[in-house]
Amino acid sequence: MPFIDLRSDTVTHPTPAMRRAMYEAELGDDVFGDDPTVNALEARAARLLGKEAGLFVASGTMGNLVSQLAHLGRGQETIATFQSHLAMDEQAGHAVVVGTSVRTLADRPDGTFDLAELDESFRDPDDPHEPISGLVAIENTHGHSMGQPLTTAYTGQVAEIAHRHGVPLHVDGARFFNAVVALAVDPAELAGPADSVTFCLSKGLACPIGSVVVGSRAFIARARRGRKLVGGGMRQVGVLAAAGLVALRDGEAGMIQRLAEDHANARRLAEGLAGLDGVRSAGGTAQPGNGPLDPARVTTNFVVFRVDRNRAAFLDALRGRAVLMVEYPHGTVRAVTHYGVTADDIETILAATAAALRETAGSHPAPPAGVAASA
Repeated sequence: MPFIDLRSDTVTHPTPAMRRAMYEAELGDDVFGDDPTVNALEARAARLLGKEAGLFVASGTMGNLVSQLAHLGRGQETIATFQSHLAMDEQAGHAVVVGTSVRTLADRPDGTFDLAELDESFRDPDDPHEPISGLVAIENTHGHSMGQPLTTAYTGQVAEIAHRHGVPLHVDGARFFNAVVALAVDPAELAGPADSVTFCLSKGLACPIGSVVVGSRAFIARARRGRKLVGGGMRQVGVLAAAGLVALRDGEAGMIQRLAEDHANARRLAEGLAGLDGVRSAGGTAQPGNGPLDPARVTTNFVVFRVDRNRAAFLDALRGRAVLMVEYPHGTVRAVTHYGVTADDIETILAATAAALRETAGSHPAPPAGVAASA
């Protein structure tokens, strides 16, 4: 029996149209700048987000890394939220590779900064004890808040604060187009206030690999040098970029509009989960409080929840019913809808989840990290 895989939207497979485009792609050497398919993808991405230039990179993490290399000098500091991907999930690449620090501020339940706290968090450049603030970074959509989209107005407010303090704004837009679709805005409008944006092709857009960074020509020139530094100089990579061009096509020919299906499926999944005995709110940033799961918070393709069961046993029971979810921070479970998960699959998932909850009833949740289990 094939699995219904909700571990991430990175498990997507390329569409038939992508596979054809990859097979037929016109190729060159991208390090020399003469791969026409890569050049077309970079130009398309820049145009779509209203920026001057683009850069094809291997992953969202590489996109954030080369953006930091382009924006920051050694010893400078980025301001980001505590639970942002850049701060939490990239092996401290900012320190290991870029030579910078991150000042982390609390994430609010909607994934945003407290703007007054942000305004007060910039360092005094005249104090020799402090690092120099060099960048503000936000994540859109914001993963740990259950994939909340950050609005154009909020992005503009953050950009105004950053620019007033003389630093650029970077958007880690791994799921940027999920935000675009959820907010029903133009991509260039949402990207407009930012100095740089990176977005993943390999998540909801269903490409096999890759992300694109966009910004000014001068910024992209620096980022391109950074990409070479971290081993990201690729050769006949148009074979992969071709899938990205398919994903970014207009209308139903591309993969952006269909993200609305993923969002509808995630909401239906949350509505069903909310009615099951043993499912409750994730708590924390993903949902204020710790009561019942609130389906209204599911606005994109993330569903994050907690189970009144042993989490590992629950996930094993789900796997035994050919459904895959994944452990997420703070004792939660994450389910992500994507291309390849259908509306009919949601009913199958809910039935499997109900059965897994019944099977694991009476099992005890694992103790918090660092707390020994009693005998």
